[in-house]
Formats: sequence, C-alpha cells, structure tokens
Amino acid sequence: MNEPATSEAERKMQFLYALRSKGVRDARVLTAMEKVDRGAFVTGHFAERAYEDMPLPIACGQTISQPSVVGLMTQALNVAPRDKVLEVGTGSGYQAAILAQLARRVYTVDRHAALTRPVRRKFEELDIPNVTVVTGDGSFGLPEQAPFDRIIVTAAAEDPPGPLLAQLRMGGIMVVPVGQSDAVQHLIKVTKLEQGLEYEELLPVRFVPLLEGLGQD
Repeated sequence: MNEPATSEAERKMQFLYALRSKGVRDARVLTAMEKVDRGAFVTGHFAERAYEDMPLPIACGQTISQPSVVGLMTQALNVAPRDKVLEVGTGSGYQAAILAQLARRVYTVDRHAALTRPVRRKFEELDIPNVTVVTGDGSFGLPEQAPFDRIIVTAAAEDPPGPLLAQLRMGGIMVVPVGQSDAVQHLIKVTKLEQGLEYEELLPVRFVPLLEGLGQD
C-alpha cells in the first residue's frame, strides 16, 4: 500500500539531489522547489518527464526551463521575504510559483494570452494568491507597479533591457539571459548601485528570444 508514497519520496529526493549537484545550495530555494510540484505545470506528452532536469516544450513555441536553471536563477535573485518581484515571461507559471514561496508579491507578464489564461487558473487551483498574472509586452515591464526589488527575465535579450533596469529599485537585482537567440547566451546578474550597474556572468544558457509586442493568440 505504501509503494506510491515511497516512490514519490524517492523521486523528490532524486530531484533535489540533481539540483544540489548542479549548484543550487540555497536552503530557501531548495525548500520552495520541493514544495512546488513541477508536474503540475507540465501537461500532455511530456508529463512523464516533469521530474527530469531538462527543458520541455509548452504552448506558443515556448519552453519550461530545466529545474537546475530555474534553481540557479532563483538563487542568484536572492529574494527576501518582503520583496516585490517582476517576472518577464510567465511561460508555464512554474518559475512564478517558486518565486511566490519566497517573495511578498510576484507580478508575472507574458505576451501570450494562451499562456497567461491557464496559468491564472492553475494558481487559483493551487491556492497561490500572491501572484498577479498580466498579459502584456514584458519587454517594457510594468511601470505602474514599479519599482521592483527583484526582476527575472526568462527570455534572452541582446542587452539587459533599459525599461526594466529603470523599474529596478536602487540596490535591486535583475537576472537575465543575454545574447543572440541563435548563438551563445549567458545568464547575467545585474545589481543596481548608486555608483552604477554591477554585472556578474553566471553560466551559459539557451532561452527563447525576448520579443516586443503581444502574441497572436
């Protein structure tokens, strides 16, 4: 009778071990990722691969990032419990659900209504009340909600976007993949200081490009 529970525990243990082995060591991030079931955000043919450390395709030509990259991005963001966070690129909603465990309030914006609609429903089902899902052009951020303590971008820009940097509070952190979509991209951590912007290169990544405008859906 106890076999399913055991296999579930083993799967969770393997999932967390894989995260740690890739460099995700922050206890709060690991706890958040243990609480949020990635399987709830992967549907269709790929559902059985939800607990593997690999990106998976979702609707609108987008992807759900591999868990280790989600973990490393979240760790670099260094979210404090009272922070207000902006996520550009809602996708499946998985990253926002993890941020919701760590921050006071999360705003997530995506250009595809076909993605934001089901994510809103998913957050209601999972009782995640501190995330606001917006359909819009994320490359311009959400100026009406600025400033943000933390900003995370889950699509690659050629440079850290100026409008988003303008919406980051002094002392705030932005994590963004930078580079051409068909070439090498690097995950960059940008800290906004009085004396200027401080850049730290974290790791090579591959993300879909950050596009302006709304999706055709």
